[in-house]
Amino acid sequence: MEDLLLFTEDDREILEGYTLISKESLSQKEYDKYVKKYPKLETEELYLRKNLKEEEIDTLSSQMAKPLMILKNLDEGEMTEGLKQSMLTNLPDTMQEQYQDASVLELMKAMLILGQASVSDNPMGSMIEEATKQMEQIPESIIEQAAIQTIKEEYQAIGINTDNYQNSYIVWAGIQMLGVAFASMATGITIMLLSSRVAARLGRTLRDKIFKKVLGFSTSEFKEFSTASLITRSTNDIQQIQMLISMLFRVVVYAPIIGIGGFFKVLANSDNSMAWIIGVAIVSILLIVGILFAIAMPRFKKLQDLIDRLNLVAREMLTGIPVIRAFHTEKREEKRFDGANQDLTKTYKFVNNAMNLMMPILMLIMNCISLLTIWVGGHNVEDGIMQVGDIMAFLQYTMQIIMAFLMISMISIMLPRAGVSAKRINEVLEKENSIQDPKEPKHFDSNKKGLVEFKNVSFRYPDADEDLLTDINFTAEPGQTTAIIGSTGSGKSTIVNLIPRFYDVTKGELLIDGVNVKEVTQKELRDIIGFVPQKGVLFSGTIESNIKYSDETMSDEQMKLAAEIAQATEFIEQKEEKYASEIAQGGSNVSGGQKQRLSIARAVAKDPEIFVFDDSFSALDYKTDAKLRDALKEKTQNKTVIIVAQRINTILQADKIIVLDDGNIAGIGTHQELMKNCEVYQQIALSQLSKEELE
Repeated sequence: MEDLLLFTEDDREILEGYTLISKESLSQKEYDKYVKKYPKLETEELYLRKNLKEEEIDTLSSQMAKPLMILKNLDEGEMTEGLKQSMLTNLPDTMQEQYQDASVLELMKAMLILGQASVSDNPMGSMIEEATKQMEQIPESIIEQAAIQTIKEEYQAIGINTDNYQNSYIVWAGIQMLGVAFASMATGITIMLLSSRVAARLGRTLRDKIFKKVLGFSTSEFKEFSTASLITRSTNDIQQIQMLISMLFRVVVYAPIIGIGGFFKVLANSDNSMAWIIGVAIVSILLIVGILFAIAMPRFKKLQDLIDRLNLVAREMLTGIPVIRAFHTEKREEKRFDGANQDLTKTYKFVNNAMNLMMPILMLIMNCISLLTIWVGGHNVEDGIMQVGDIMAFLQYTMQIIMAFLMISMISIMLPRAGVSAKRINEVLEKENSIQDPKEPKHFDSNKKGLVEFKNVSFRYPDADEDLLTDINFTAEPGQTTAIIGSTGSGKSTIVNLIPRFYDVTKGELLIDGVNVKEVTQKELRDIIGFVPQKGVLFSGTIESNIKYSDETMSDEQMKLAAEIAQATEFIEQKEEKYASEIAQGGSNVSGGQKQRLSIARAVAKDPEIFVFDDSFSALDYKTDAKLRDALKEKTQNKTVIIVAQRINTILQADKIIVLDDGNIAGIGTHQELMKNCEVYQQIALSQLSKEELE
């Protein structure tokens, strides 16, 4: 302490932070306590630092650091021997031999005792002041390390076991590191669990929203997107979003923590003169990622469209397998599928190759940054600006920051494709339905129950150049059968598709129960209609579930009655499990006629006000057709029945027949009336039956 105070400006400030203790000044209990820790106390007085606040300790350390380094340099520095010889020459001849083996500090003290002024006035004082000035140019970290080494030597001189200090520090630091590692592991597991749950729930929510949205689509929206594209958007596109969310959740939590932590440690604990290296690394990474994105992004957009195309081709081939086999065009279809598959494969390869380049390039940047750090740091060490430990710390923190950006860059590989998928999903969710429920819906007039009126109705498909239906006027009344007939493409199915609002009329009005169909809700409208489409559609399940499709709580008696009217009882009873018999997807395990009869039974079981049969009897043989119409006539005595037919036999007994020709009504009346005054009807009738049969 005495040596140290020789080189301080204010002795009092330093001494106020310490208490001088000795064997005589301590009680026996205190002495026993301290002598175990500081064995030198047995023979010497020691200065013991008081219990100071952290900021007071920092101030004391800064005051003592440079004097401690000067002491170390005076003991071991290169100028020690020259300084000693200079000082000896300033002593009297009688004292030179006495202090020949003394240290520089002992010589300085001797000169002060002899009255040769203060250290600053001493001839050697100028050399010490020069050394002090030189230390002003030395980084604080180096001064601090030299001071620490000096203190360590003093501890050893006092008898303190510094190895125990170091070991205890290492153990405590190790425990902290293990604690952080376990906390990191637990956090990582938790993040993975949460990210998986969030991604799964998001996928479920998106699928639910898309499905509900698609259920509300009209036929025009279905045609705009196509079935294959809607399937891709509901599966593959949502899967891309799920994968991104699952990974993004982890990176968003983890990467910023290590990146920001690395920045903080670099700025707080390292020499800022090398901070520009981090800037170079980040700019390089962002530049590489930006270039790769610019190359790959157009292909990402094309990728999902190619998946749509592949799904479309696959669906067509699977649906049309009987036709393909019948015409022996397997090779041609294989080539068509291979073409779509090759296009998708080429795009996948290009995108993956572009993205695969990212990791090696980024690793090259990381290694180049390591070399740059070591090269610049090595020069700084040579110039005495930094220490090797500072370089290693800076390198570690730099790698930590770069790794954070690498993680973000790797997750960004998934961003373009997920972005395209998100856009495709939004296209479905944000699509405005062309058929909307009114804001203030009306209700049907019970006094006009079952009445269907077409008033000057015209219809044009979206984006079509001309009307498909023009000025359609007719009325279908309850208790009557209204038939619609005409050549292929005349608009028969289009008329009946307007009734449940699969399309909206372009001009005119369509009234049901005295109310315009646009003024009631779609649910209320379709609740009173039993619609049998041209193509029989069954759902996977059982015969019972298909007939009870409109109402799962329907009684078995009502179900069996509907099957009996539809002439389906015959083949149902022949099955081993009767109504519990399985129906495959699309009804592929029943014949076309059986499928059609079950479709009719489903509509009959609903017991609606209005029956609409869109060419639903064409798959039936004449005998079954006749039986079905007779049974249906009894069931629908007070119902409105609208039948679209190709066969004259089906509509001979209809109360009203509407003849269509190229979207216009060519005639309205009974069979006998139309045979007399409608040439179009006559041509259709005579093309199917002879005059004798018609009579």
